[in-house]
Amino acid sequence: MLGEYRIEGRGAAEIAASVERGVGSGELEPGQLLPPMRELAARLGVNPNTVAAAYRTLRERGVIETAGRRGSRVRPRPATTARGSLRIEAVEGVRDVGEGNPDPALLPPLGEALAAAGRHGARDPVLYGREPVDADLARLARAALDADGVPDGPVAVTSGSLDAIERVLTAHLKPGDAVAVEDPGWGALLDLVPALGMRPVPVAVDDDGPRPEAVAGALDGGARALVVTCRAQNPTGAAVGPARAAELRRVLAGRRADVLLIEDDHGHGFVDLPLHPLAGVTDRWAFVRSVSKAYGPDLRLAVLTGDAVTLDRLAGRQRLGPGWVSVLLQRAVVHLWETGAVDTRAVAAAYAERRHALVRALAERGVQAHGRSGMNVWIPLADETGAVARMLHAGWAVAPGALFRMATGPGMRITVSGLAAADIGPLADAVAAAAGPRAARSLA
Repeated sequence: MLGEYRIEGRGAAEIAASVERGVGSGELEPGQLLPPMRELAARLGVNPNTVAAAYRTLRERGVIETAGRRGSRVRPRPATTARGSLRIEAVEGVRDVGEGNPDPALLPPLGEALAAAGRHGARDPVLYGREPVDADLARLARAALDADGVPDGPVAVTSGSLDAIERVLTAHLKPGDAVAVEDPGWGALLDLVPALGMRPVPVAVDDDGPRPEAVAGALDGGARALVVTCRAQNPTGAAVGPARAAELRRVLAGRRADVLLIEDDHGHGFVDLPLHPLAGVTDRWAFVRSVSKAYGPDLRLAVLTGDAVTLDRLAGRQRLGPGWVSVLLQRAVVHLWETGAVDTRAVAAAYAERRHALVRALAERGVQAHGRSGMNVWIPLADETGAVARMLHAGWAVAPGALFRMATGPGMRITVSGLAAADIGPLADAVAAAAGPRAARSLA
């Protein structure tokens, strides 16, 4: 059952750690069946309750899953083996169009912003006991949120969007709770939810975002939270428009006391499509904005707002952990915002030109692709493994759909950030050849 690997330990924590080490090293593979609790207890000379406690800990950490009489198995993508391990390495001579990074040429220089933050810190050093959110950052963030129709609420700062989403989820949910997530969707989120011991429930997506009937089905099935990407959805480029927003509000309105709503404005700063927020339709909600794609991935900062209870719980837990996000970073972002360092329309137009060119070129070759906003194009496939391998052989490293999907069909993601006009034709030719005549025709 376990091959050469031997689970060890006398206490629950030691047994759980032994399994986790095996998963992390690859000696226990995804899907591998673990021994029944009584069998392992007899082998280790411990009480079966000790093994049961170890297995419970591993389930809560997202390492294993239990299916009744069928026993416990290592999760297909355990928390100790993130989806990032599925990435295709771009060896020498291969163009990487799967990494998901912004175009460095469209990012603002950070030198002056960091220098300005340093000068501010010299005049007014940040010491223990200060407010965790810089007043100017809160003012600018709140003004932008107001302009976009996001309901009033306090402002918090976290170390990026995923940090914010994790803190909001754990403020209200517990291990075992179900979370409705977009499928295909952000791979890091699809890893995070089971790592928290929660159960991800896939929600189908089209070019306008989560499909209302899929959201309703997930919530009727017991999901206690819903995570929605407003714009530039990763990997499909979906954006929630006014009609879809109205439909989703109707679905959520009848469950306002039961559902935690988290909106991730992934396209903030590099997408010029108008925002149609859902925030406020439920009693518990959070709206998150990161600066990483528009201003630089190393600026690990996101601002968020939400209802008072959610933000109070988040701030209280944050005080007991990191305390606050560096005010130096916060002041650097203030400088970038105040000086208009990013021309959103120009950046959005640059990504749109490349994205639309690729989608058009693929359509001319009989390949359907999706990319309404942002920097990614999603291509449904009939044979993902074969197509990704053929793309690599042709000199292009793409992101396999397995990084982003749960129940949806196979596909690949291409990031257009590094593409020049001359790249579009050769890349489209390679995709058409790799996808073959049986290429899929929709997101579902």
